[in-house]
Amino acid sequence: MSVVKKLLVGKFTYRDRPKFNPIQRRILNIRAIWNNDHQYDNGIEKIVRLFLSSSQLLFPGVYIKYLACKIGHEYQDLAMDVYVLAKMALPWTILIYGWQHHQILLILMIYMLLETVFYIPTLIFASDLFVRPRSYKRSMLLLFFNYIEIVVAFGVLYTLGDNMNKPFTHWFDAVYFSLVSANSIGFGDYYPMTTYGKILVSIQAMFFLSFVLLFLNFFSTKVKSKGYFDNEESE
Repeated sequence: MSVVKKLLVGKFTYRDRPKFNPIQRRILNIRAIWNNDHQYDNGIEKIVRLFLSSSQLLFPGVYIKYLACKIGHEYQDLAMDVYVLAKMALPWTILIYGWQHHQILLILMIYMLLETVFYIPTLIFASDLFVRPRSYKRSMLLLFFNYIEIVVAFGVLYTLGDNMNKPFTHWFDAVYFSLVSANSIGFGDYYPMTTYGKILVSIQAMFFLSFVLLFLNFFSTKVKSKGYFDNEESE
């Protein structure tokens, strides 16, 4: 049991324990933006920052972290790892098993997708009181899983109706089209024919160009470059 705990939880000290639980910190973050404690913004900038910070209270992530705190602060990261993987697995499951017509699953997928879509700009523009992560590399890894979630979730949305110039013959065709659309490649073998399909492609392209690339640049400057050979003694 100790081996499993060391593998999944890692090293956790008393200094790592946060002063406030995730819900309290989220409320304090909203209050700090409202009172201009860290940035003297106003108008549309302040409205957007307040909206982004408040939006996270509408989704399960912060409450999952809160429940994990009740067990132990060291389990927060593990709980979020499981949650992010579950969010990533849901659209894959819908596509592979052809469950696009189950409305409850689709609503749940879109709900979780919105959480991811709002969470990324929140970290950039409305993180006045966010604590520094224990590992920026872990944050980058979770971002990669979020990237996969969004790509596959849009793939599910592309399969709703006859929106393409030709039907998808395999479930991975939708993922393929979503991936090339997100990266603005567009080989031309698949392209949207309906207004719904064109709107989806436009939203996906705008999101990745304006948020994901910016977020990658935001985090990449904070990742330590230490490697395996830094501890070698010089000859």
